[in-house]
Formats: sequence, C-alpha cells, structure tokens
Amino acid sequence: MEVLLLLAAILLLVANGQAQPLVPAMVIFGDSMVDVGNNDYLDTIGKADMPPYGRDFKDHVATGRFCNGKLPIDIIGWILLHLVYRVFLSLARKQITLYICCVTAERLGFTSYPPAYLSPQASGQNLVIGANFASGGSGFYDDAPFKSQYITLSRQMGYFQEYRSKLAVVAGSSKAQSIISDALYILCTGSNDFHLNYYINPLLLSTLTFDQYCDSLVAIFRNTITELYGAGARRIGVMSLPPMGCYPMAITVAGLGTGRCVPWLNTNAERFNRKIGAAVDSMSGRYHDLKISHLDIYTPIYGLVAFPRLHGFTEARRACCALLLCNAHGVGTCPNATTYVFWDGAHPTEAANQVIANYLLAHGIDDLVVS
Repeated sequence: MEVLLLLAAILLLVANGQAQPLVPAMVIFGDSMVDVGNNDYLDTIGKADMPPYGRDFKDHVATGRFCNGKLPIDIIGWILLHLVYRVFLSLARKQITLYICCVTAERLGFTSYPPAYLSPQASGQNLVIGANFASGGSGFYDDAPFKSQYITLSRQMGYFQEYRSKLAVVAGSSKAQSIISDALYILCTGSNDFHLNYYINPLLLSTLTFDQYCDSLVAIFRNTITELYGAGARRIGVMSLPPMGCYPMAITVAGLGTGRCVPWLNTNAERFNRKIGAAVDSMSGRYHDLKISHLDIYTPIYGLVAFPRLHGFTEARRACCALLLCNAHGVGTCPNATTYVFWDGAHPTEAANQVIANYLLAHGIDDLVVS
C-alpha cells in the first residue's frame, strides 16, 4: 500500500507539471558496461550492432549496447532525467523495489537517453541531457594491446571537452555551465585493464606486481577526476570492478571445469576496488565541493550469481547467447533471457541490469543527486 501511495504521489506531481528532475544531464565514460553504441562507428571487431543484441530493446533494435536490452545507466537515466523525483528517493532508501517505477517510466513514453557521442543523434538539443563517450574494450590504461579497437579514456576525455563547446553553442554559455556543474558523471572502467591487458601481457607481468599495476591505474584515475573537476564536474559516480571471476567466460576459461567462480580473479577485483575506494575518499577530501561516490557493482552481481533464485533467475553460470560475444545468427541463443543473469560471456542481461540499477540507486547514486 505504501508503494502505491508514493507512486500515486509521483504521478500526480508529473501530471501537474510540478516535478523536477534530480539532474539535468548524465555524462558517461567507460567500457562496454556503459557503451550505448560508440563502437558502432569504429573499425573494430568489438561491436554489438547486430542481432541477437538488442533483441529485447525498444523496437528490437541492436543499438550497440552489449546486452539484450537496457543497461544499468539506461534505467538510472530514465529515473533521474525523466520520471522519478525527490519523493522517489524515499522508496530507494527504504529498500522498496524500484521496478514498478521504471516500468511506469517506459509506459509514460520516456525513451530518450544521453546519446552515443559518435552517433548522429549527438547533436542539437539532444546534447542538453548529456552524452555518452564510453567504448567497449577501453580501460584506464591507454597503451594497451588492443587500443586501436576502441576509444581510449584519454580520447573520451578529449571528446568531453569538445562536447562542452558544442553544448555552449546549443544552450548558451551560462546554461551550459549550469548543466555541466549539475550533471551526474559516471565512470565505469577498469575490467579490460586486467583481462585484456595485464593478465595477457608478459611484459607487464614480468615488470610490475599486481599492486604496482593497480597503483598505476589509480594514478590515472586521480588525474581523470582532477580533469573532470577542473572542467566543472561536481557529481561523479565511479563504478567498481565486478566479480570478474564469476563471468561465464572466466568460469569456462579459468574455472578448470568446476563450473564455479574463479576465486583469484574475484580476489584481485576486490583488491583493486579497495584501492579505488580509498582514492575516491581522498579526492572527496581534496575537493570539498565535489560529491564523489564509489558505486559498488561487485555486490549486486555477486549476489545474483550466488543466489540467483532469490531474484527470479534460474541460470547464473552460463550466458544466454555465447561464451564471449553473440554471433550474428543467434545460433544457440536462449529463448527467454529474463531467467539468465548473463547475456553473453561478459555482460549481464537487462533483467540483471535492473537489479544492478536498483542497488546503485539506493547505494551511492542517491547521495550524489540529493542536494
């Protein structure tokens, strides 16, 4: 009953035109966990622009998202930019499910997202709600073996500076600066620095210990946050590494036939997360007007894998469509992705992303968007 009453209050505010979005825009940097289609415009093998990707997205279109449907940032974006307002935060903080509100957002017709920056949609008034610079395959470390296959983080930051200039033209200098300072920034990267670089790079393995390598990534992270702050960013969410040892690809390749999560990969992810978490706390102390939060995606994903049935899933070890990336013909793709935690070998399904988004909204995002 409480949920229904609060939902009714939200809808009444929307109907009366009294509600205000929590943030004016979202600006996203990172890898395939948050890439909404930038890789479609690159000469790369790391694309998700063909079926069965996008099978459960609006109009069943493969947009370039590495998923069957929406990503966590899509769900969070709907809530923060369109439907759910300050009254909604009482739901998140009481740990009441957010799903009903997300579905309502879709039914009310809110379907716009910060566009992939390389796409034709990233122009004009579409830039007012933000931009997405993420690219599947990227990481903190620019000089990686497959750097020609994606937009490096430093290049993403360069595109952000270009975006600021374009936004000033579209919205005017004063409004643009207000958007830049009030926007929510999401940085989601780091996984590829390990499984597409450190773990397969003999030179790095022979010259840097794991902790030394992590420290070098943290230094890049600090510089990135400093640059964002200098450009006007004041609300930054930094996603943790996921439990990489629980991904289907890892279980198959490094699980030694056990069918279980690979402990050492998860342990290393946790070690890196502690270092980034400490750096986040340090940056928060350094810039007193900066809201910065370490967004924990490790916990919800690990919970889905360890206790899938508690969340309505039946398969948490195998992917719905492929060991690594789905093939264009969809051969062997499961008929119902809502029962699977993972869509392909390294990316969750939309159903799992809903759980992840719900968790983030109640554990970190809320602190960033409430004044």
